[in-house]
Formats: sequence, structure tokens, C-alpha cells
Amino acid sequence: MYIVLGVTGSISAYKAADIANRLHKDGHEVHVVMTDGAQEFITPLTLQTLSKNKVHANEFEEYDPTIVKHIDLAGNADVVLVAPATANVIGKIAGGIADDLLTAVVMAAANQAKVIIAPAMNTNMYENPIVQANIEKLKGLGYQFIEPKNSHLACGTTGKGALADVDEIIRITEGAETK
Repeated sequence: MYIVLGVTGSISAYKAADIANRLHKDGHEVHVVMTDGAQEFITPLTLQTLSKNKVHANEFEEYDPTIVKHIDLAGNADVVLVAPATANVIGKIAGGIADDLLTAVVMAAANQAKVIIAPAMNTNMYENPIVQANIEKLKGLGYQFIEPKNSHLACGTTGKGALADVDEIIRITEGAETK
């Protein structure tokens, strides 16, 4: 399966290394797309080493002038997995905003690939009615969500918002029925 792994600027971004590694070891072709925020938490080199593919971060950096990167990634994808997904990226996707490479890939892939989103954020952010409305809107449009878990969070509080267990993310991703 061709999987685009989107990584956003959450403290849980370090878990993307395990996700990329496990999906690659399971025989999937993994292409990582990172937001600027994600690169503050984990390096592209880590994910490139584990996925065995170039990591994509800059929407306007084209390696082959005959290929439009976000269209190519989206067109090849069986699954687009955004893990971790911040409130920001969920809101942008729900609003149809494609102002970075990841959101452009999601917009271009949504009609032909399965899009799975695994939120990770502070409990108050996750429970915010706007975030919940964005999640419900996207679910209504066919996007699949992997619920965050209750845990001790990086901010020091305990509540719902921690990225789901990597085992669950892998199981759901590998079991996804592609469009």
C-alpha cells in the first residue's frame, strides 16, 4: 500500500518515527509530508531514514519539473494518514484551506484515497466546540478519525487528547479500505 504520512507540529510528532518505521517494515511504501511545526519536534532525516523515502516539507520545492509534488503524492496514495494531527491542521482541512504541502496533499487526495486523521492536542483544545465541529464535518465527508486517548499530557494535565497508541494507528491504517 502507498501511504502518505502527514506529520504536524505536536509533541507527539516523535511517534511518527515509530509509525513510519513499522509501516515500512510491514511492506508499505511510506512517503512522509511534514509541516513546518513538525520539523520543530522531529527532523526530516529521522523520518527519511525510517521510511526509506525523501521527506517532503516545502510545497514549492520541486525535484522534477514534470511532476507537481502534491498532486503526485495524492494521486499515488492509497491512504493519507495524518498522525499526529493538530487542531490547526484539522481546522484547515475542514475549511478547505490548502496553504502548505500537507493540506494540499489532503485536498488533492480526498476523493481518491482514504484519509485517516489521528488527533493529538491538549484536552481543552480537543474538546473545544469548534474542533469538535470540524471533526464531525470531516467525518460527514468520509474522513476517518482515530480517537485520541486519555493520558497524562505534555502540558502536565490528564485528559483526552494524547495520540492513540501506535499499535492502534498501524492496525487501522493497514486495515483501511482504500477508495
